[in-house]
Amino acid sequence: MDHDFTVGASALRHLIDTTPIIDNHAHPLLKEGHLDKYPLLTVATEAHGDALSSTFTSFAHIRGVRQLAERLGCAQSWDAVEQAIKQRRKSDYPAWIRQCLSGIECVLVDDGLDNQDAVESYQHFDSFAPSASKRIVRIEQLAPKLIDEACLTQEAPEEAFEAAMHSFKQEIQAAIIDPEVVGFKSVICYRTGLDIPYGEDEAAARSMFAGIHAQRRAPGAASFTRVNHRPLNEYLVHCLAQLIRDSDAAHKKPIQFHTGLGDNDLTLTRASPAHLQELARAYPTVPIVLLHSGYPFDRETGYMAAMYANVFADIGEVFPFINRDGQESILRHVLELCPWEKIIWSTDGHWFPETFFLSVVQMRDVFHTVLCDMVQKGDVSWKQASQLVQDVLFRTSNKVYNLGLTLKSCEALSHARQNGSPAKSAPSLGSLSAEKSHLQRRVVSRIESDLLRYLRLCWIDNTGTLRVKVIPSRQVKSILESNGNITTTIPKASLGQLQDDTIVADVGPAGHYILQADLSSLRSGPRDGHAMVMCDYREQDGSRATRCPRSLLLNAVRDAEEQHIQLKLGFEIELVFVRLSDDGKYELRDAEGHAWSSARAMDHEVVEKVLEPAIQQLEQAGVYVETLHAESAKGQYEVVLPPADPVHAVDTLVYAREVVASCARKHGYKMTLHPKPVTEACGTAAHTHISVTPTAGDESSKASIWNSFYAGVLVHLRAICAFTYSNMASYERVMDGTWAGGTWVAWGTQNREVPLRKIQDGHWEVRCVDGLANPYLAMMAIIVAGLEGVKRQEKLVWGDCTKDPGSLFWEERLNLGINSNLPATIEEALVSLEEDTAFVRAVGEHVVSRYVAVKKAETKKLKSMEMEKRKKWIIDRY
Repeated sequence: MDHDFTVGASALRHLIDTTPIIDNHAHPLLKEGHLDKYPLLTVATEAHGDALSSTFTSFAHIRGVRQLAERLGCAQSWDAVEQAIKQRRKSDYPAWIRQCLSGIECVLVDDGLDNQDAVESYQHFDSFAPSASKRIVRIEQLAPKLIDEACLTQEAPEEAFEAAMHSFKQEIQAAIIDPEVVGFKSVICYRTGLDIPYGEDEAAARSMFAGIHAQRRAPGAASFTRVNHRPLNEYLVHCLAQLIRDSDAAHKKPIQFHTGLGDNDLTLTRASPAHLQELARAYPTVPIVLLHSGYPFDRETGYMAAMYANVFADIGEVFPFINRDGQESILRHVLELCPWEKIIWSTDGHWFPETFFLSVVQMRDVFHTVLCDMVQKGDVSWKQASQLVQDVLFRTSNKVYNLGLTLKSCEALSHARQNGSPAKSAPSLGSLSAEKSHLQRRVVSRIESDLLRYLRLCWIDNTGTLRVKVIPSRQVKSILESNGNITTTIPKASLGQLQDDTIVADVGPAGHYILQADLSSLRSGPRDGHAMVMCDYREQDGSRATRCPRSLLLNAVRDAEEQHIQLKLGFEIELVFVRLSDDGKYELRDAEGHAWSSARAMDHEVVEKVLEPAIQQLEQAGVYVETLHAESAKGQYEVVLPPADPVHAVDTLVYAREVVASCARKHGYKMTLHPKPVTEACGTAAHTHISVTPTAGDESSKASIWNSFYAGVLVHLRAICAFTYSNMASYERVMDGTWAGGTWVAWGTQNREVPLRKIQDGHWEVRCVDGLANPYLAMMAIIVAGLEGVKRQEKLVWGDCTKDPGSLFWEERLNLGINSNLPATIEEALVSLEEDTAFVRAVGEHVVSRYVAVKKAETKKLKSMEMEKRKKWIIDRY
């Protein structure tokens, strides 16, 4: 897949996931005491009665079970889901409701249900959504009690009709001026159908009312509870529309109509929204919202909203009642004709919080699939797709219902949460505290569900070794329930430690760091019952340790933000699978015919048993692998991760590698990142995509920033290699003519024989990185160098090299400004680092001195080994 498309698709997914949702149509939740009185099976179907028993074989149900199981962390069966939900209700039901409603900004509630005593008030949602909920008044629930009262108090049917209609109009007029009411609803679709005539027939309504009056006043008559009389139903709708039309309010409150999909109480042939054409024409100033996509008349829904200025299309309820293909088709059908600014969205959530969860998660998947497909076909741009998302989920409903809400910037909030930085749009101290509390509850919930038994506190040292301390869940829960941070201690000497625990010279035994878990990086795995969380080194006073690799990357990102530069990173994980043979050597058997993107390589058992399960595990943790293919060496594959902000991207890289490695170990394989595990085969890299987006200035100034950033990388590239080609073995891969990035300091557009490949303005690939590097330090070095280039306004004096620099005559290289090589050894790279004083100052002299000391000691140890022993030693550890 084209990387530009991948970046755009990932950004769109982030926007869909973070845009606040105005749920323009939902129903109350059941009170806790009534939860067991209603069938939970209805979360994914409108069927009831005997038809409900067949829902187990519907695709909508099966998909809903899988999604609920993933959220609950239980087996993917209905029985397991039902039991897990019951457990959530017992342990902390409000917390579970809050999780299910996550992402919803405001709920508009039709509280006109028959079972009033069983449900919470519409204001109950205020505890779970950021903005206050509002009411939708259902006229068919309002009218019966007024009719019943009039029939009992007025002996003559004519007077009773007048009294009932007078009370009805008074109630509507009061609702029109009530700020808690933002709209009205009619379910005439269920009662007598949507084919409402252009004008009301008052005489027929009165005649029908006379029969109701006589029946109600008969001895032993039951209360009147249901308006199911066509002329009267239609008369009530006309009265409502006329009162809205004639009101003095500058904003006309809309009427929602149930259309299409519903239970077997309606007549489907009279449920098409096309029947409402006469009504739309009769009241052109009254907003009309067609609920539930009109399914299966979804094209008619789109037509109505497109052709009538006062009509809007709601595309709710089909999530989750229709299967994925159907949902995608419905969205496409509505968009065939309908302008997206006439489309709004709702959950139609009811009774159970799980209905809200399923609606939101399925909507997000479908929106992403359909919109990415439209962009790929060239029908819309990424910018237009993004505007569509925000309009449909927020802006249009905000306007139609006159809510006066503000669309918050989710990007800055997400960035601040993941990096721990108080960015320009960072949340307040209160919201940061709320975020911390949410993350803590998330961990405790996993522990209580027996999903988390051991928590791995992870960090990476100066040798690029991932190290771990494990805390049992009992201890984790105890810490979190006391609202503490999850921490442990490690010796300060750990940043002067080699892979075999040898400590380098001049590093003393005294002192320790506090290792503090960043819960925002929490992900399940790499194996069952475990979860990983990345940690930061901190001093005794809680401040970040100045040598902490993860904090150094965070500081570089903050520096970029201060210069109005936004950064995104995307990684290609190259890896090789081997087994340990009887003679103690690593090799991979039964892999003949393996070649770049070869189909045969995808049929090797390592794909079926290791890579495919690993990708599924990553997806369950929210890491969506973009592509997988075979690379050139035997047993070599590449997994492409989505772009993200730098710290989050590196956290994800570390996690993904561990998941793959764990899956490999389970089946007797070893996953290695060794840069050159097979001497005669292609090497293994860790190519890094960097997108630089200036957030201020015109196009000319932005271009200048792009060029200066990458010029800075080239200026300091020899020093950068000490961090990116960090091991003696790294330089076994550095050669010309093998698409490994070559040996020259150069750049080129779409040229894979240079260390810096330009893909488009602002988006370049750094190819001189491998898997032995500490990725936090490596990315920090690249970003710091780029920012130094921006600060110094470096010029991109190198020309665009479109050939292999190694194949050029020296005059051709000089004409392109190519006059230096990458380091040929780790020793040369370390010398280049120490001699680049400007770069050393930018990184930090104390950071560089300790790092160089570790790398020199490591290199001395490796050089003392024979080549085969050294190779095995590295494969054992990386």
